[in-house]
Order: sequence, then structure tokens, then C-alpha cells
Amino acid sequence: MTKSFLIAAPTSGSGKTTIARGLMALLVKKGMKVQPFKCGPDYIDTKFHAAVCGRPSINLDTFMASREHVKELFVHYGADADVCIVEGMMGLFDGYDRDKGSSAEIASVLGVPVVLVVDAKSAAYSMAALLHGFLHFREDIPIAGVIFNKVGSERHREMLRQVCDDLQMECFGFLPKHAELEQGSRYLGLDFSEEAKSAELVKLLEENVRWERLLTL
Repeated sequence: MTKSFLIAAPTSGSGKTTIARGLMALLVKKGMKVQPFKCGPDYIDTKFHAAVCGRPSINLDTFMASREHVKELFVHYGADADVCIVEGMMGLFDGYDRDKGSSAEIASVLGVPVVLVVDAKSAAYSMAALLHGFLHFREDIPIAGVIFNKVGSERHREMLRQVCDDLQMECFGFLPKHAELEQGSRYLGLDFSEEAKSAELVKLLEENVRWERLLTL
């Protein structure tokens, strides 16, 4: 059975693009067939996905296509894959009209769990209020857990673990602050033109994120 999940975030700039591509690269490294998808009509991220996965990345967009067609695309292109990874767009509930056309709507249409990527820089227990809101705003959106990005120290990690414990929310891991990766950011995403930076990202995710747990969602 093909495993599937959607990488989303509370806002743009949280790191979902970096983590989505990094996870794709990590799972390919582990010998898996990874089928990438992208919410919305974005044709830049899809090119990076294809370069990482060796397969075309497919746009899933309920503004320009019907919900039924989006489901057909997902089933067709993911049929022979070991795992399907959908990268969201903007914030989870940001669409062309409230949440219409949003990553949340795509998750609902496909019935796939959402993994939230949260920029935890300069925040700790305040994350509890933010995540509580996302968990309970739409009960039909299956939010499986969170990956914290830009985590500064072991103490910072422990405070974020307390957030997840109190919310009874699963924490899939922490991506530490990394100057080289931040410098590699550019318009609409991480610059993967330097192989060393891509390899470093994969290494960080392998060491700090429970990627095997993601495959059981």
C-alpha cells in the first residue's frame, strides 16, 4: 500500500519547501519510489521535485480542476510509488476564497494526513496556542503531527516537546538552525544547485526527524 502525507505550514516561509524536498531526497536515498505532488499551479517547485525524485511532479489544484480530477491524478501517478509526498502552498488554509483551493482542501479531497512544518525560531510555549488552533479549526483536516524548524538548542527542543505533550500532538522531529541552508534560500525556495547543501539537508533530516514514523501514517 502506498504511503501518503502532505507537508504544510501555518504560513509561507516556515520551511515546508525545504523539508518536503529534503524528505523526498532522503526517501529516494533509502531506495524508495517517491511520487511528488504540489498544491496549486506552481511550476518551479515541481521542477525541483522532479530533479530529486526522478519522476514528474504533479500539480493538484481545485481552482482549475474538479475535486474528482484531482483525486484521479493522485491515484494515477501514485499507483506504482512507495510513498506520495504532497507539498502544500502558502499557509495550510490559504486559498483563493477563504480556504477554497487551499492545501487543507487538497488534504480533505485526498484523505491524506497533514504534517505541519512550524518555524519555531524565537518562540517556545507560545507554539501551544498556535498549534491548538490548527488542530481544532477544522476537525475534518487530519493533522498527524508537527516538525519544528529552526530549533536553537536542546533546551529549546525540550520546551517544544512539552508543547506536543500538552496538546497530545505527535512530534516528528526538529530541524536545527543551519546557516548554510538559510543562505541557500532564494525566491520561492531552497537553491538545490549545490549538491553539498542538498546532502547536508538530507543528513540533518535523517538524524533529527522520525522519517520512518512518517511512513506509518
